[in-house]
Amino acid sequence: MEERLAAPGTVTAEDIDKARERIHRDRAATIARNATTSMGIRAAARVPEAVGRVGSAFDIEIRQGSPTNQESSGRCWMFASLNTMRARVIERLGLKNFELSESYPLFYDKLEKANWFLNNMIDTAGVALDSRLVSFLLEAPVQDGGQWDMLRDLVLKYGVVPKDAMPETACSRKTREMDNYLTRYLRGCAKRIRTAVGEGATREELDEMRQTMVSDVYSLLATCLGEPPREFDVRLRDKQGELVLAGRFTPKSFFEEVIRMKVDDYISVISAGTPDKPYYRAYTVSRLGNVQEAGGVRYVNLPIVSLKRAAIAQMRDGLPVWFGCDVDQSFLRADGVMDVRGIDVDDLFGFAVEGCLDRADRLMYGESAMTHAMVLEGVDLDEDGAPTFWKIENSWGKEHGREGFDVATDEWFDEYVYQVVVDRKYLTAEELAAYEGEVTKLAPWDPMGSLAAL
Repeated sequence: MEERLAAPGTVTAEDIDKARERIHRDRAATIARNATTSMGIRAAARVPEAVGRVGSAFDIEIRQGSPTNQESSGRCWMFASLNTMRARVIERLGLKNFELSESYPLFYDKLEKANWFLNNMIDTAGVALDSRLVSFLLEAPVQDGGQWDMLRDLVLKYGVVPKDAMPETACSRKTREMDNYLTRYLRGCAKRIRTAVGEGATREELDEMRQTMVSDVYSLLATCLGEPPREFDVRLRDKQGELVLAGRFTPKSFFEEVIRMKVDDYISVISAGTPDKPYYRAYTVSRLGNVQEAGGVRYVNLPIVSLKRAAIAQMRDGLPVWFGCDVDQSFLRADGVMDVRGIDVDDLFGFAVEGCLDRADRLMYGESAMTHAMVLEGVDLDEDGAPTFWKIENSWGKEHGREGFDVATDEWFDEYVYQVVVDRKYLTAEELAAYEGEVTKLAPWDPMGSLAAL
């Protein structure tokens, strides 16, 4: 029998009468109801002054090419990562615009995630199918999401290519169909693996099965995305039309010779601030990763002021900053403004809705998590050098926000930014020691790994 509360409460007719009386005698509630039913909650709660509070001039600003567009896919982490890389090429070669292929890492990410999943299925074959762990692993074997560390591992293994060398396809622009069929195939693989283990298959036999399954996944991906190039020609001209780069490259030689980014020097810094995650410690997320031999992700947890300090220092040196956040919170999308005072839902409803939980509580109670990765490309500072608002490069196309860019207030940063990726030289000795110290393993479903579950 299902467990019930010892003395379950019920909604009575008296309760409903009191609620009706409350809203009927409140003029503001009537106005709010009329507005909200006509235009929706966010439009009715929009605070117009919020748009005027943020400017378009920044004390530190990095300018690069045209806004990119991830379209109907969850590849924000790839777009953000590649946008930090292309900025170096645009600046060094004096280009008007340049974009790296996002389909290329998508192909190898799906391939590596499939292999990662199959290894997990072999490893957990003796765990109950309805356990939380196996259920979680089966939920989204090859989701679009990911983390900086996972992109780093991909480019170190496979390199990168210009967009012309592997352009978008129907399945990269809208990944749902491809993901659905690939997920169905991999769940079938999971059943075959668990059945084989139950029948006494050896580790060698399971590995042969895995290799055949990976080959099938490669074929499926090639059908959807085309095969990744092994070599390609490049000709780039600067803003004056002068030829500044010409040659034939492999993906790895292009990364090494043209991108020239020492990705191993870049560290993922999170700011969780919850009781289960003390600051100045290193963390990983169990079973989160893609490239099997790379081993997964690693973070250092620091106060939010440390994230800001390191991000500003890196932008002062002319380099953009990858960051992860809860993008949909307090976001005026049409205006391209992220501001905790921009949408006053609490005043609209007449009681605390957004204000009922603080930053730590939102993480612990499932209200907030990292849902999107973008790039910090500028910051405005007050007379004391403290940030007031931040310029953000999104990957939702040039029609979004402020011609493809957004602006976030510093108060919004305090509440909803959870991760930045910066060169290790911008961290203090104490912060680096924490990153390199003993690692605490978080549960696979921890909110600090949620960006990879999209």
